[in-house]
Amino acid sequence: MNAVNQDNDPLDDFTARAIELEDATRRVYVSGQGPGVIVMAEMPGISPDVARFARWLRQAGFTVYLPSLFGRDGAYPQAEDGLTVLRRACISAEFHALGRRGASPVTRWLRALARRAHDECGGPGVGAVGMCFTGNFALSMMLEPATLAPVLAQPSLPFDDPAAVESDADELLAVRTRLERDDLSVLAYRFAGDRHCRAERFAAYASALGPRFVGKVLPDLAANPEPTPFFKYIVGCPHSVLTAHLVDEEGSPTLHARDEVIAFLRSRLLPVNAMEAAR
Repeated sequence: MNAVNQDNDPLDDFTARAIELEDATRRVYVSGQGPGVIVMAEMPGISPDVARFARWLRQAGFTVYLPSLFGRDGAYPQAEDGLTVLRRACISAEFHALGRRGASPVTRWLRALARRAHDECGGPGVGAVGMCFTGNFALSMMLEPATLAPVLAQPSLPFDDPAAVESDADELLAVRTRLERDDLSVLAYRFAGDRHCRAERFAAYASALGPRFVGKVLPDLAANPEPTPFFKYIVGCPHSVLTAHLVDEEGSPTLHARDEVIAFLRSRLLPVNAMEAAR
């Protein structure tokens, strides 16, 4: 089972860039070669587990863009510190944590980042991986033509309506139209007993997007039973499929989910000859 490492991650194998888009400048950690994949951290920020996932994508042949959206970059997710970050984000004008407000305004900046990543990295387009608080952001990014491969890991907004999704009806219709027109799909994950991303939410996605929504549900027993403090004491249930609750052991369902995500990104973003070379 995963050993808990309480060290912060210096992120010194990434290049920290100040990227100005849409009249806002954000720090983005960039590393790798190949098509771009934007990884949006879950609460409470770019933790060592989020950085580990980004490195796996880098190793798989992608250029990873890791934008700093909240929290302290590289920090080990302690319980009280993480709760403070969550509370601040919930009242920020950049995020819509509650229902009936539509997509978070920060997604406009993220779509611009997708265009920038595509310009810089080339290839057919970019991937987007959202997690928990940022889960639905990857879906909103499908309004940008450069985004070809959206992954929604335990999308948890809106907090106040487990049977709703963050996107409004117009955005969902626009995304579904694009998915069907361009023969694309949305890959999503949750644990069966996740109280923050419940079965009703996946049902809502399936209703809105049809068969283009591919939802995967993992058994609770597949989750790492000793995650970092924020996830153990604040989240309080199996939740983070690709990060804090991932069990990095051969044969684990969560490691299989990671490999599915990598295969999904490769199928959309890497030419056939590059995929064969990476095997």
